[in-house]
Amino acid sequence: MPRFKLTIEYDGSRYRGWQFQREVPTIMGKLMDAIKEVYQVKDYELYGSGRTDAGVHALGQVAHLDIDSTMPSYVAMERLNEVLPATINIIDMVKVNPRFHARYDAKHRSYVYHLSRRRTAFGKDFCWWVKEPLNIEAMAAACKHFEGMKDYKSFGVPEKDGSSTLVKIETFKLFEVDDSILIYIVGSHFLWKQVRRMVGTLVQIGLERLTESELLSFFEKYSDIPAKFTAPPSGLYLERVYYAGETLSPEPKWLLNIIR
Repeated sequence: MPRFKLTIEYDGSRYRGWQFQREVPTIMGKLMDAIKEVYQVKDYELYGSGRTDAGVHALGQVAHLDIDSTMPSYVAMERLNEVLPATINIIDMVKVNPRFHARYDAKHRSYVYHLSRRRTAFGKDFCWWVKEPLNIEAMAAACKHFEGMKDYKSFGVPEKDGSSTLVKIETFKLFEVDDSILIYIVGSHFLWKQVRRMVGTLVQIGLERLTESELLSFFEKYSDIPAKFTAPPSGLYLERVYYAGETLSPEPKWLLNIIR
């Protein structure tokens, strides 16, 4: 059965995340509805590179679709986009080797978290407005402590009991663009809620309610404190999924260009 690689962007603010759930709207559910309408078949498989939580957005989520059809991918993409809601858009669809797997072949994933230092008309759904003053220098200095191979048991939940909580973070950087602060994170993979808890902890440092030494202690032994700092989903974007041979970007180009 032919396999297609889909690259998808979506506004996740009105969905209960990526993964299909009965009775509630999800990104995967809407894609499945569109596939059934366009292809008029029941036998297919749609598999995402990973789940995003309710309210989280994507600039470049990846999925693979197995479906028995001779419809050219560019025609299928156009027809799927015609029936998908405006909040979900397939930006690329190509035929790939049947052995390609959207999740298991992924080498890295990049996320961008958007903080705003002012009230904005797009705040509720697309960023986190932090009303109190932030010490940007302290936040930037603390970013380096998140990089490298570390045990993130204090920051996330493994997919199943007994699985490793070791995660390698390649990049953890802060960018300032006018009243926006972008936290750019690239890692091999992420635990559930890890990115939002890292960002929330970093904001606590910016608010001067948490010290660098306290941050370091979270890596030395388990603490439930980062869970209390979990950032809201509205500011989080899955930016890109990287596969073999693709070069990691040093900055979140797409979002930086939009804000500039």
